[in-house]
Formats: sequence, C-alpha cells, structure tokens
Amino acid sequence: MTPTLTALLCLGLSLGPRTRGQQGTLPKPTLWAEPGSVITWGRPVTLWCEGTLKSKVYRLKKDGRPVPWGTKIPQKTRNKAKFPIPTMTQHHAGRYQCYYHSPAGWSQHSDTLELVVTGLSRKPSLLTQHSPVLDPGENLTLQCHSDSGYDRFALSKEGGQDLPQLPGQQLQAGLSQATFLLGPVNASHGGRYRCYGGHRLSSEWSAPSDPLDILVTGQLPATPSLSVQPGPTVSSGENVTLLCQSRIQWDTFLLVKEGAADPPLRLRPESRAPGFQAEFSMRSVTSALAGTYRCYGSQSSSPYLLSWPSAPVVLVVSGE
Repeated sequence: MTPTLTALLCLGLSLGPRTRGQQGTLPKPTLWAEPGSVITWGRPVTLWCEGTLKSKVYRLKKDGRPVPWGTKIPQKTRNKAKFPIPTMTQHHAGRYQCYYHSPAGWSQHSDTLELVVTGLSRKPSLLTQHSPVLDPGENLTLQCHSDSGYDRFALSKEGGQDLPQLPGQQLQAGLSQATFLLGPVNASHGGRYRCYGGHRLSSEWSAPSDPLDILVTGQLPATPSLSVQPGPTVSSGENVTLLCQSRIQWDTFLLVKEGAADPPLRLRPESRAPGFQAEFSMRSVTSALAGTYRCYGSQSSSPYLLSWPSAPVVLVVSGE
C-alpha cells in the first residue's frame, strides 16, 4: 500500500465523521477552475483549492455531496491542492465547494464555483438588432434565439467567465429567445460574444452560437477619409471602388454600410504617399449595394476598438 493511500485512509477514518453536514471555523479557502469554469464537453479542466500552509488534506463537494475523487493530500505546495478532470462531461457539471483540515481543525467551505459544460445540444443564433459597430454612449441589444425550445439563455464575452442568464421567451411552439440589453456602450463592451441555450436550472448548456463581434468607435486617434471612384452615382453593373485613406498607419481599415447587420469588410492598408490606403472594390454593383458608407481604422492589439468614422459617402446606383 502506498504512503499516500495509507495517509488518505487514515485521514478518512480519523476525520471523516466530523466532516459530514457541518462546517469548521477556520478561514475559508479559495476555489477556482483552469482554464475557466465554462468548459466544452470532452475538454480537460482542473479545479484548484487554496487554503493555508498548515493544511493537511483538502476535500471537494459537488452539489453539497462529496465526490469520489474529492480528497487530496497536498504534496509540494501545502497551501493548495488540484483536482484534475481529464475529460469534461455532463456528470462533472455542477456547483462545487472545497474545504481543508489543519492541526487547528476544519475550515469553512469556499464560495461556490459553478462548473458549466457546453456543447450538449444544438447551438442557438446570436444577432444584434442594429449594426455591430457602435458609437460610445449607444445602447447595445443582443438577441439569442433558437428553435430547440430552450427555456433559458446565457451570454458570454470572450475572455470573461461570467454567464449572464435570462429566461427564454416562448414565441411559438419550439421557438424561444432572450434579449440582452447592454450599455451605454464604452470601450469595455468591444469584443467577441456567443450565447448558449439550456433547460431548467442545470449546469448543462448547448453548443455556443457562432461568434458575433461588437466594435466600438472613437477609441483611437485621428480619422480616416473615404472617397468613391469613379463617383458617388453609378449605373447598375458598373464597378466601384471605395478608397479609405489615412496619414496614420493602422493595421486594418474597415468599411461599414449604414444599417447593415453584416460584419464590416476588412482590408490591410498599403503604403501610398503621403499616407496609407485600402481599396474596397465592388464589381457589377446593384441597387442592393446602394447606401451610406463609412470607414474606420483599427489596430491588431485591440481589434474591437476603432477610430472615429470617416465622413459618410452616399453611393447611388441607378438603372434598375
């Protein structure tokens, strides 16, 4: 019998009866998950419990009950223990707490950590009611909807761990949606969003929606200019080039059509004295391409933050 197994058995015999149903008085430990608490089905995740240097054993509970793999003796670093989950499944999803034992007794339970599994059912769709390019101070409305009959939805922003949740609004048989109101918009709202659908109060969620990028203007200095060649009024079937220019070097130019929910067109600029430019070419234009256009600059270090817009260019297509 290995020394670790012997120690675990001894701890289980000597300490087990005192740990069921009651908390200790020592300071509570900290519980967290790496790489995060929202995990795709089949991927690995590790739970960490951090207590004190005098901790002798760490224990883990899921939904208020001990888990079979939830007792660890710290090895090198006595103030924390890790609980690896090599393959995340729906059986691992739930609400976890940890606690520890030291010569002074048992600790309080940690704050609850909800471990969420995604990818168990069909993905919903995520849309914005207006353009994905917003000025500071505007309100942002994101709508998550599905024909899978989900009764709740969650919204995630890449790089964050919180999943704001809303009950699903049933539109008709099998169709449901939730509307997330964000804003007034500032730089922190820029990013890549996804939503999930779920049923009841479980920790299991659907596959994520396709990503939706939200871009915030007015966050970079200077303003590009936009012109149209051969001119702002063209006949149907002609070729048109929208030329975005700037004296400042940006990594990317973006072209946005007013009122369009589609993602902006992106091009890397070329050096053209006395500055930089990108040519957005449209071949055999139709009336569907008529409208008001603006261009923006952005940097790869903060791709969701844009410059102020160029002056608008109105493209008129005649002859249809």
